[in-house]
Amino acid sequence: MSTGRFGVRAGVRDWAIAVCVAAVLLVTGLSGQHSATSIDLLGYALLAAGGLALAAGRRAPVPVLAVTGLCAVGYQAAGFDVPAVAYLFAVYAAVRAGHRTLTIVASYAMLAALPVAALVSGLHDMGEALAQSRGALEIAWLIAAGAAGEALRQAERRADEAERTREETARRRADEERLHIARELHDSLVHQISIIKVQSEVAVHLARKRGEKVPEALLAIQQAGREATRELRATLEALRDDDTTPPHGLDDVPELVERSRTSGLDSTLTIEGQRRDVPSAVERTVYRIVQESLTNIARHAAATSASVHIGYRADALSVRVDDDGKATPGAAPAPGVGLLGMRERVTALGGRLRAEPRGEGGFTVQAEFPVEPTS
Repeated sequence: MSTGRFGVRAGVRDWAIAVCVAAVLLVTGLSGQHSATSIDLLGYALLAAGGLALAAGRRAPVPVLAVTGLCAVGYQAAGFDVPAVAYLFAVYAAVRAGHRTLTIVASYAMLAALPVAALVSGLHDMGEALAQSRGALEIAWLIAAGAAGEALRQAERRADEAERTREETARRRADEERLHIARELHDSLVHQISIIKVQSEVAVHLARKRGEKVPEALLAIQQAGREATRELRATLEALRDDDTTPPHGLDDVPELVERSRTSGLDSTLTIEGQRRDVPSAVERTVYRIVQESLTNIARHAAATSASVHIGYRADALSVRVDDDGKATPGAAPAPGVGLLGMRERVTALGGRLRAEPRGEGGFTVQAEFPVEPTS
């Protein structure tokens, strides 16, 4: 809404300037005691048109520059020795919009055309025409108009850069603060849950030592404490994975697969295609997808085997993780935080992610990333 009001105010201001300039040009032209011939009427029309054209200077600075220049040459040729004030305003607007080279070329053409126009009018000889043209368009005023436009353009550019820098700084500080809060909260939760886990394990140990039956609720608390501790520590490791440690990538995927194999999951890794360089962000995301998928398989899928497939193509890199767990097409699990995080990472890199139960049983996670084809 405020942008619309600003646009209306700017338009009104442009029209006010255009009408004032046109009035000044007409008054100056009328003071020359011209008769009402057809040539004089054309000159008056050009004076008014040159001024009114400035109303469009903000939206179309180059066409306005051409129109005001042609009008100035035209009314000079019609015998109106009137300064090209409208052209100076147009020079200012064109330079402010960034058309410096075009404005310089157009101004040189104006400086060459005005003496000819004054001569064609028949009111002056060549020497007088040159003098009158210099009076109509003083080079100093022309330079001043261009310099003013360039100064304002540079000021606006610096203001835009400063605003962009402030936004980036504020966004970075907000991200750092969120990360700090997440780490503090995470550390606190790990401590509290660790206490719960230790207390529950002590209670289970004492009950078994006394030969008593351990309550199911106590066993559930013990198991939940272990799971929560593992998950929170894994999340904390991800939160603290910053630029001080080397980022994980494709070279670290075999270690992930081997680690899952030693934990009891029959895992295999297949790589197809010729290995090629891919962006580091893609490498990190592939690593995270394999890591998150194997972790979910070990914790929730009740699977005995998993396979990781990485494929290199000319214009894409794909990764697929399959398992033979309990997931079925009719009972798709609800997407958790890990899966949502995968999708956000893949989408941010222009890729596609598909995570769903397989027809033959188990679950599959597939991602594909576009990469620049090699020459």
